[in-house]
Amino acid sequence: MASQPAPTLLTVAQVSERLGLTPSRVHRLIEDRALLATGSGPGLRIPDAFIRGDQPLAHLAGTVTLLIDGGFDEQSALEWLLDDHEALGTSPATALAEGRKTEVRRIAQALAL
Repeated sequence: MASQPAPTLLTVAQVSERLGLTPSRVHRLIEDRALLATGSGPGLRIPDAFIRGDQPLAHLAGTVTLLIDGGFDEQSALEWLLDDHEALGTSPATALAEGRKTEVRRIAQALAL
């Protein structure tokens, strides 16, 4: 399985523009875990893999909640979502974008055990 390239990281301003939202609303999406970000303050960055078109990636929030409830912190959840996984043949974020929510969440649940 080929490794995926490093994700492009977007600023809050870039995400705000892509989603047609105010920066405050983007921060709220991060607080609500509808998006995950790395860094802090002005250095806050959101992986572009978590955005599809003009919306946050479908099913990201529920998957993040499952990971957090299973013992992940936000940074480790972000890394898990972006790393390639042999069982998926791609990253969980890409699998979610492909509509493979059940498969991704089954693997996430198994990690919590």
